[in-house]
Amino acid sequence: MSSSQIIEQIENAQIKENTPQFSVGDTVVVSTAIIEGKKRRIQKFEGTVVKKTGKRVRESFTVRRVIDKIGVEKTFLLHSPLVEDVSIVKRGVARRARLNYLRGRVGAKANRMKTKETKVKTS
Repeated sequence: MSSSQIIEQIENAQIKENTPQFSVGDTVVVSTAIIEGKKRRIQKFEGTVVKKTGKRVRESFTVRRVIDKIGVEKTFLLHSPLVEDVSIVKRGVARRARLNYLRGRVGAKANRMKTKETKVKTS
């Protein structure tokens, strides 16, 4: 076996099966495991997905949130064992791959994303 095949086997073992399909512009809640000494707790971080990068095991995404007029961004590895859950709060409409223009916005303007409307069939 070549080294690339060995690396691919290790990466395939670490892929999570039940990851949600979200895109840039969506508002998500990321539950991460925080380990402090012997204690382990879950911390939630809610915000707008600003960018997604990578493929397969190396896939990561950045979530932005404004707290007390200060923008906070965190980057998470999607298939990391420390990322417990990613739940989608609302779907957003983004016309570009990276939402860097949100960095200059504070207050209500920072969260001004259009939301996708789901069509309901009436019979």
